[in-house]
Amino acid sequence: MKSVSPAPRPALFAIAWPLFAELLLGMSVGMVGLWLASRTSDAASGAFALANNVQATFFLLFRIVSVGVSVVITQNLGAGNRLAADQTARASLGASSWLGLATAVGVVAGAGPMLRGMNAPAEVLPLALPYLRLLALGLALDAFNASMASVMRAHLHARDALLNMLAMHALHLLLCWPLMGGVGPLPALGLQGFALAMVFSRAFGVGFHLWLWKRRLGLVPGRRDWWTLRGQRLAPVLHIGLPGAAENMAFRLAMMFTIALTARMGAGALATHTYTMQLMYFILLSGLSMGFASEILVGHMVGARELHAAHRLVRKSLAVGLAVSFLLALAFALSAPWLLRLFTHDPQVIATAQTLLWICVLLEPGRTFNLVVINALRATGDATFPVAAGVASMVLVMAGGAWLLGVHWGFGLAGVWFAYAADEWLRGLMMAARWWRRGWVPHARATHRRVASKRRELQAAAATVQQP
Repeated sequence: MKSVSPAPRPALFAIAWPLFAELLLGMSVGMVGLWLASRTSDAASGAFALANNVQATFFLLFRIVSVGVSVVITQNLGAGNRLAADQTARASLGASSWLGLATAVGVVAGAGPMLRGMNAPAEVLPLALPYLRLLALGLALDAFNASMASVMRAHLHARDALLNMLAMHALHLLLCWPLMGGVGPLPALGLQGFALAMVFSRAFGVGFHLWLWKRRLGLVPGRRDWWTLRGQRLAPVLHIGLPGAAENMAFRLAMMFTIALTARMGAGALATHTYTMQLMYFILLSGLSMGFASEILVGHMVGARELHAAHRLVRKSLAVGLAVSFLLALAFALSAPWLLRLFTHDPQVIATAQTLLWICVLLEPGRTFNLVVINALRATGDATFPVAAGVASMVLVMAGGAWLLGVHWGFGLAGVWFAYAADEWLRGLMMAARWWRRGWVPHARATHRRVASKRRELQAAAATVQQP
């Protein structure tokens, strides 16, 4: 078996811009859903936010597979080992099936206790409960979309992944408008219409991914690929994915705790937090796309043992991400009075949300350190440090600080958001110190030795089979 020479790698921007566009599409759909919900009531907006936060928390479980798959495939492709990359892609399908099914069942069964645990106000709970249970079906399909899109991006087909997401989100918007508001004989389903449209669009996305796998990668999954758990191929995936998912899960749980604190402040405070978060998500897209692009390219570089090039890439990604995130946060803070009127005309809500967006000007550069450097560390194989260093900050600074500043000392939502900023900066500076002190280098060298050894093993096995 001949090893496949790595194709010339595209520039950082060529990978980052499709990722940015893809993330922007996803955020835009969420923004439209929130806007449609806000036309009904602030309670509907709060229900939309609470249920979507639960959904996002469980979606992080899929990162166990998608993050690990992306990193392992990029490392193998960088080392010229296409066969191992394809084996990992097939193994991801079986893992996604079981993980998606377990997640959907868990969300349907535990929807009520989870929402009550987040202190859902009495007027919000009856709206959030059926919406969240229907979202569970879309979650099961998203398990496949997450892993299959990661495979496409790892092969540097970011624009094809974007095309799928564009079609999927367009279908979601096309369906959610009439399903939520009702058109002609169609009754108005409200939030459940948004969830139902999501289910249809995610099913379409899986079908589109299958077509892309066949056309771009020459990969056609067999029946066993959808249900078989291949432990040997999933072991390196879990080595990367489990710490990454644990770090993201810790963040999400801390975030849910702070949202529960916000919900105790009343439906108005919850709606204000929701509107501000939706705008903030648009600000962080630049850093997030830079982080994902860096992860993909650093994985290829580690597989090819180009460690100096990886270091230069991360420095460049961080510089661009910091500049863009600061300017975007400043632009959103300045335009807040007009942007917030998309959701509400309550002067108190607008004034408080504008204050929170000014806090974002401080928060977002710190977040960029996390988004760029953590993904780069993970791509080198240094997956444990971000969890060990980050969880304490999330628990003590983010969750504990939100309670101390927001509730105990009475600063309200502003106190909660100052705790967000302090946590992002502390974790970001710890990650940057890890990278600049070269703490990741031993992990990168060990990763290169592993993938190179696997390539030689597969070559030897193929040569044995070919002998007469």
